[in-house]
Amino acid sequence: MKAIRIANPGGLDRLNLVDMDEPGAPGPGEIRVRIHASSLNFHDYGVVSGKMPTEDGRIPMSDGAGVVEAVGDGVEDFAIGDHVVSCFFPLWQDGPARVADFKTTPGDGVDGYARESVVRPATWFTHAPKGWDHDEAATLTTAGLTAWRALVVDGGIKPGDRVLVLGTGGVSIFALQMAKAFGASVAATSSSDDKLERVRELGADFTVNYKNEANWGAAVREWTGGDGVDHVVEVGGAATLAQSIEAGRIGAHLALIGVLTGRSGEIPTAKLMAKQQTLQGLIVGSHIMQTEMIRALETTGIRPVIDSRFALADIADAFRHEEAGKHFGKIALTI
Repeated sequence: MKAIRIANPGGLDRLNLVDMDEPGAPGPGEIRVRIHASSLNFHDYGVVSGKMPTEDGRIPMSDGAGVVEAVGDGVEDFAIGDHVVSCFFPLWQDGPARVADFKTTPGDGVDGYARESVVRPATWFTHAPKGWDHDEAATLTTAGLTAWRALVVDGGIKPGDRVLVLGTGGVSIFALQMAKAFGASVAATSSSDDKLERVRELGADFTVNYKNEANWGAAVREWTGGDGVDHVVEVGGAATLAQSIEAGRIGAHLALIGVLTGRSGEIPTAKLMAKQQTLQGLIVGSHIMQTEMIRALETTGIRPVIDSRFALADIADAFRHEEAGKHFGKIALTI
């Protein structure tokens, strides 16, 4: 079978398409999955670019979707022919957060899904949403579940809430769609007027171009009538957090899920304290969270927004497209 391996020290020119032996029969508790798709995330880019070093020869990509080809003894949740999607933290099945690193994350601490077939414990997967193609399902492992946990699991979103999403990457677009499905109003930011037009088409109630409006947090707060938003899906990090705090109401929930603008920076702690806001860091979620999210997606009819699709052999070009920041929604890797 074909697979991608990263040659140290990493870099998009060191993503090598190789031939590997097909995996054998699954053992007890395992399934063999024919992988048909993955999708790109900022975390994957960190690994393949060498900014987040991993083992030489690592197979990248945390997201994987495909079809069960064989089932080992004792597996009851899956049957041959089932469509499945991988979990970001395969050992975190339920309960509160149990991991603080990527040692068990496919594509980082262990080999991932940039390959045609894999044998893994059945608990590393959930069923994919009914009626979704594999490219769509592969968007859920990281981006979909991150948005779900930020708003639903941790944020407790309810009808009538007001939500701020930053930018138009995979997590932010999922968060917009989920918030609207829950009956919330949504404000969105971008540096592109064309992208802002697209988020309005998806239901965004208020948009602001942060290149044209430096104090965009105040603009968002003004949109709410001066109170501020209930939830912020904060993907930027250091350079955007102060504005996100400004945009939030007293007691707002700020989900810190990204570091697109840097890994560290100054936090206006006095303002955060004065507004009595909750700033909660999170990384994706558990198996049970993914199962519950998929049930909700089937109920609401939400479908992911896929910007573009690349073949496995063109994985470097896919990451260059992500690197350029021109995508809207998710970038799929069709395998």
